[in-house]
Amino acid sequence: MEEIINKVANSALEVFDLEDYYPKGIRVQIDISQWLLEGFLLKEKDFREYLKNHDWSQYQDQYVAVHCSTDAIIPAWALILVSVHLAPFAKKVVNGTIEDLDASLYEEILSTIDYSAYKGKPVIVKGCSRKPVPMRAYILATTHLQPFARSIMYGEACSAVPLYKESKK
Repeated sequence: MEEIINKVANSALEVFDLEDYYPKGIRVQIDISQWLLEGFLLKEKDFREYLKNHDWSQYQDQYVAVHCSTDAIIPAWALILVSVHLAPFAKKVVNGTIEDLDASLYEEILSTIDYSAYKGKPVIVKGCSRKPVPMRAYILATTHLQPFARSIMYGEACSAVPLYKESKK
């Protein structure tokens, strides 16, 4: 019998796994429709009263996404006011869904990485993850890697899809 050789482990292929950068912490979503009349109409006096009486400390050290699940037309100041109440407690507040929140967290993290370690190397952006990595994070990571990597693939080493190959000079 011939010895089985792991060609992937012996190759120069670098794996970029976005899960490695997934920030730990509780993520919650606040739906402001709960503070609207019948979920659609914002009455300023009532809205401010709901916010004043809400227990904001429950969001201590959490990542918070603020959105409205109904088709209500919300003035910008209303979402800003919610973020003002959250600011003393939450780690981060974004307008949108949990996916928007995760995308925002990845945007911050991926912009701080030194990608020069991938200079001239073939890179595979790992595709399978157990954590909710948003598509925007994959796109952003690839954009950051492209000026450095010789080639970029997506997926797993056994079934990678080529995305980019440096042009020969």
